[in-house]
Amino acid sequence: MRILYHLPLSPYARKVRLALAEKRLPFELRIERVWDRRAEFLALNPACTVPVLTEENGLAIADSNAICEYLDEAYPDTNLLGRTLAERAEVRRLVAWFDGKFAQEVTQNLLYEKQMKRAMGRGNPDASAIRAGYANLRPHLEYLGWLHETRAWLAGGQVSLADFAAAAHLSALDFIGDVDWSVNDAAKDWYARMKSRPNFRGLLADRVSGLTPPAHYADLDF
Repeated sequence: MRILYHLPLSPYARKVRLALAEKRLPFELRIERVWDRRAEFLALNPACTVPVLTEENGLAIADSNAICEYLDEAYPDTNLLGRTLAERAEVRRLVAWFDGKFAQEVTQNLLYEKQMKRAMGRGNPDASAIRAGYANLRPHLEYLGWLHETRAWLAGGQVSLADFAAAAHLSALDFIGDVDWSVNDAAKDWYARMKSRPNFRGLLADRVSGLTPPAHYADLDF
């Protein structure tokens, strides 16, 4: 069986889960407490980060972008990176935007500070970082809303890995109640559209010990 090592609130693992589900590829989820630094997991990924995907033939792939590129090449029937060079460049640009800029300015300041820091034994949350995360989220939602208003999907005419990268980060933040969807109606409409897709069902069913998501988290109509 194909195995995805993950943490439930890891946006990068969530992105891979969405890609696997969109391609209708069966997989088993295994939670990996990376801070434990298991020798068996380090053998799969010396960086000791999730996600890591292992195929039935023993192939192990680390890093969410490497996994998603592999999936699109190995299972091309459902294309997630675009057909033309221009489409693929735009998808990759937006994936880098959300996995890089958004992650650094928002996810790191909110999800990491409020949920991951203590679990990893790195001290208490930094209040100034949390304030910065909330402030940074607004312009990102406005940009996402603009993309939704000017395109069928974030990167163009078809749903792509760009949508899944954005939805992965926002779904993790939404789980802990940190997204003010009133900031931008277009961004909210896009996210409702994403939540209604079949590949999102697994994320909406997630539950994390000690955390209760807001009532709208799994509500397709929010």
